Amino acid sequence: MSILSRFYAWADKENHAPAVPFTYKESVSMFGDQVRPQRVNQARRRTPKRHVTIRYFESDFAEMFVRGLAGLRPDGSPDTSYRGRMLTRNAAVVDFVLSSGLRSQEFTYLLDVEVPPLPPKPTALPISFPVPEGVTKGRKFRTTWTSYSSLARVHRYMTTVRPLATVGSRWKPPARWGEPLVVSEADARGGRVNGTRVKWAALTPSERRRLVAPDGGSMLLGVQANGAPFTPWATVFERTSTRIRERFEPRFPHTFPHRLRHTFAIRTLEWLVSGHFMEAARMVHATDPDAALALYLSKADPMMVLCDLLGHTSVVTTEAYLRRLDMTRIYREAYERAGHEFDLFAEAEVDEEFEDEAVLV
Repeated sequence: MSILSRFYAWADKENHAPAVPFTYKESVSMFGDQVRPQRVNQARRRTPKRHVTIRYFESDFAEMFVRGLAGLRPDGSPDTSYRGRMLTRNAAVVDFVLSSGLRSQEFTYLLDVEVPPLPPKPTALPISFPVPEGVTKGRKFRTTWTSYSSLARVHRYMTTVRPLATVGSRWKPPARWGEPLVVSEADARGGRVNGTRVKWAALTPSERRRLVAPDGGSMLLGVQANGAPFTPWATVFERTSTRIRERFEPRFPHTFPHRLRHTFAIRTLEWLVSGHFMEAARMVHATDPDAALALYLSKADPMMVLCDLLGHTSVVTTEAYLRRLDMTRIYREAYERAGHEFDLFAEAEVDEEFEDEAVLV
């Protein structure tokens, strides 16, 4: 009996729950080179969560979505027939999320003072971004990254449009939310809240939306025109995707916040894998295969890096998070690009390397 089966048996006994009708189906389990037949209790099968079926944006659709949020047509020209509000905010925050992989709760309740400072010069390297544990899943601190262009866009919003809504705002949280938390002496790490010094990272989402900035308005990154906190991002996403689908691209999908995170995961894996293959091919071309092997042994596995960025406890979670087909495509394309640039193999060799994967997916 497997560990999972023993656990369920124990749980049923402890809870004295009515027996669940057992509906078994013959299946197989694989571990390494061992294949064993087994009976699977269909009553114990979990239904997949909604985000498991959510696909990621291809680069053109991601750009189309950000442009739609900014009030632009897919070609980048102004959409004169659309009269949206807070377009700069919407496009800046979503672009930032696409480059950082934040969860819905994480970007919804992020404070403006927690946004990383913009480096003095543009850089092609990712910019480190500590995600405060007060808004993360399981309150686990992690560090992800963002791109210079996305961070610059957020800072433009923070220095132009956002102050127009917050400075001098008389907004106060409604009584049903609880006591207003008035902030003074704020910096990137913390400030005084109702006279008591606190760290931002310790504040929960419900506390964050009650924060009133020293100059007025909410402390959240996303605010309404009157300075109040803005939280219904899912509504903005759905309305924008519907508008794009009805007016420009009928194939455009329904968009939930988690699609942005999945897009970040795929993009990052592509970037990491491509870098590994290109560097390995360069060393093979310049020296010999042993040098490439040394590189792989000394560098972090792309999946391990992505696991840390997404805040997963185990790389197994990250692998399950990504569709096998996506991973195969990413590794194949990186392998092909690196090989063709340095003329290391023929097309037939590429097909041979990935033929087993094509059968499995």
